[in-house]
Amino acid sequence: MRRKTGCTRRRQFSHGVLKEDVPVSDTGIRSDEYVFAGDDAVVPFQVADLDARGRAVQLGPTLDEILNRHDYPEPVAKLLAEAIVLTVLLGTSLKFDGKFIFQSQSDGPVDMLVVDFRTPNSVRAYARYDEERLAEAIAEHRTAQEELIGSGTLALTVDQGEYTQRYQGIVALDGSNLEEIAKTYFRQSEQIPTDVRLSVAKLVERGPDGKPVEQWRAGGLIVQFLPESELRMRQRDLPAGDAPSNDEDEFFEDDDWAEIKALVATIESSELTDPQVGAERLLYRLFHERGVRVFDAVRVNDDCSCSREKIAGVLSGFTAEEIEDSIEDGKISVTCEFCSTHYEFDPGEFLPKN
Repeated sequence: MRRKTGCTRRRQFSHGVLKEDVPVSDTGIRSDEYVFAGDDAVVPFQVADLDARGRAVQLGPTLDEILNRHDYPEPVAKLLAEAIVLTVLLGTSLKFDGKFIFQSQSDGPVDMLVVDFRTPNSVRAYARYDEERLAEAIAEHRTAQEELIGSGTLALTVDQGEYTQRYQGIVALDGSNLEEIAKTYFRQSEQIPTDVRLSVAKLVERGPDGKPVEQWRAGGLIVQFLPESELRMRQRDLPAGDAPSNDEDEFFEDDDWAEIKALVATIESSELTDPQVGAERLLYRLFHERGVRVFDAVRVNDDCSCSREKIAGVLSGFTAEEIEDSIEDGKISVTCEFCSTHYEFDPGEFLPKN
């Protein structure tokens, strides 16, 4: 259902405004009057004619730094990359100082994924996996997301900081991919019609010395249907456990939401990761006939919040026995799971003084 672009359009995509009768290129955007967000920036958008709002992003150097730091096997890197994209799309919607935390716990070869987004723009992430089980899964070509994750739970947590109560949504990991799991989360927790697309790719480019250089890229889009009338937001009910279902029940989906989903379904995975497309061009391709408005982009940085002082604070709460158990070669060594920074401490700092 993708609309074809031409050389002119009545409604023009622009930064925060719709323009009328402006000659445009085949992308619909005049580069002399708009600065593209580029990599590592989340672009909020609105399609007023369809009562839709959302965010789009392409991650490049930030993602590459996170994944290369840990040197994950490729299937694990791809899985964590999608989790990072989903987290930054959701985390950048927070209107207050705080954290948005994605954490999965499951029984698959990749039994834990953690992505921590700290407002306004800091992200860190890591994955835990069983090397033997992962090697076996790769050898048997069982590397689909649902096979690597297995069964378990995904917790999506909003933390507004000290003296506030955390909000946490839990969704089952039931053999679906992260796109479907995210949609289920919104249906269960927020009851907002939501569509999500995620994609990861490893591109090969020539470096300054002419040799091929691999680079991780990922992209994603989330769009939500937010009409004034709640009746228009009605969605088909989720299956009620073991209760019998009647697929013949009448269900009328709003035409605008049906159009949004049909357009989003036309997105090719490569469009989400191709640096020549970018978030804005993709949005124009999707919604130019309806008119799409974008807002200031939010930069995303690879930024871990660990510090020597924070770790020392944790160690100071250990008992003398726990400190003794932590000593190796006369010192206490701690490595941050997120950024791999290594810290060393003198045990005498934490043991009782005689």
